[in-house]
Amino acid sequence: MITLSVEKRDKKTSLSEIRKAGKMPAVFYGKMEPSTPIMLPFAVFEKTLKEAGESTILHLDGKGIDVDVLIHDVDLDPVTDKPRHADFYAIEKGKKLSLAIPLEFIGVAPAVKDLGGILVKVMHEIEIEALPKDLPHKLEVDISGLTTFDSTVIAGNIKLPEGVTLKIKPEDVIASVYEPKEEVVEAVPVDLSAVEVEKKGKEAKEGEAGAEAAAEPAPKKEEKK
Repeated sequence: MITLSVEKRDKKTSLSEIRKAGKMPAVFYGKMEPSTPIMLPFAVFEKTLKEAGESTILHLDGKGIDVDVLIHDVDLDPVTDKPRHADFYAIEKGKKLSLAIPLEFIGVAPAVKDLGGILVKVMHEIEIEALPKDLPHKLEVDISGLTTFDSTVIAGNIKLPEGVTLKIKPEDVIASVYEPKEEVVEAVPVDLSAVEVEKKGKEAKEGEAGAEAAAEPAPKKEEKK
């Protein structure tokens, strides 16, 4: 289990002052734990977030602090995309948790490699239930069984560690393969008779215009006085 060294923070201290000191403001709370403001080194939290994610049990250790938590929420800076505040949820030992666990797709799908299909990842995480000590960091999804365009990987195909149960339907589709199809462009038939009629009509109009021009008298020249 990863242990983070934290310290309680004074609410009177501004958040900007805490961040300038290289630390990140945070808070932890739970059903049996009151909301407690804390702070910890920014670099340590950023590294932990990348390695552990939000589905790994962490231990917060500090003066008057001794609690197991999960990262519940992270506020990211809209410009730098760096974490600037975190909420930790204190878990109850011996109580099962329902949690969304990320999926890692492994193997090669023959329908993709040999048939030119496109892998469709319907889900990227699934909800499970387990005791804190049994929570997996991730779950592997083997896609080697996708041999045809009709093949699917369902939730029931995922191998779960001991003590872990699914919170979704076993028949829910996790992955499938899409068959790309070439779009057939149909040639639009040309109605030659309509073109011929239009052409004749145009010639007739031009002929009528010429006849009208010929029938008009020529303008008289002015006589010189």
